Amino acid sequence: MSAHHDHTDGHNHDHSSPEAARDPKYRNILWFALAVNAVMFAIELGAGFSSGSVSLLADAIDFLGDAANYGVSLAVLTMAMAWRSKAALLKGTCMLGFGFFVLGKAVWAAKTGDMPEAATMGSIGFLALVANVVVALMLYRYRTGDANMRSVWLCSRNDAFGNIAVMLAAVGVFGTGSAWPDLAVALGMAALAIWGGWSVIQHARFELKTVELSRD
Repeated sequence: MSAHHDHTDGHNHDHSSPEAARDPKYRNILWFALAVNAVMFAIELGAGFSSGSVSLLADAIDFLGDAANYGVSLAVLTMAMAWRSKAALLKGTCMLGFGFFVLGKAVWAAKTGDMPEAATMGSIGFLALVANVVVALMLYRYRTGDANMRSVWLCSRNDAFGNIAVMLAAVGVFGTGSAWPDLAVALGMAALAIWGGWSVIQHARFELKTVELSRD
């Protein structure tokens, strides 16, 4: 769910025809992505609590959000552009909410001063990276579609960056004996989610406005 805004895709860059949205291969990829994200959410949630890592918890919530995103995407896949844009609007709002939640969790952890377990962070971070890279590669050809397709691709791509950051945080925690590398990554993931959520919302609002203008 954490997403950089990618201006290279551009507002005028819409390769998503109804045929692309109805592509059975795309639908199957979304089902696979949904399953992978649901499983990884459960694994990371358990690991985040057992290891005391905020960045792992942030990543777990991210996986949950993505699983919900893929579910919404499947539901609106063959619907009109307006409905798909509204789904993207909902997803952008969820990304914003996730970002603010992680922000609060990181501040709370900084106050309590709990020390996360580096080995768990590193191993689970690597497992999550493998999962996200596989999904991102499968979604690559659909990256320049409408706001809905675009947000799905951005989620997977940027989650992979998040996983690498969690692994680096694990090295940092191990090397410094401090919780700050973990908290720094969690804060970074929160900031990306807030920024990414806002960018998806803006793109979806642009599409909705375009749909309304085409009706006039």
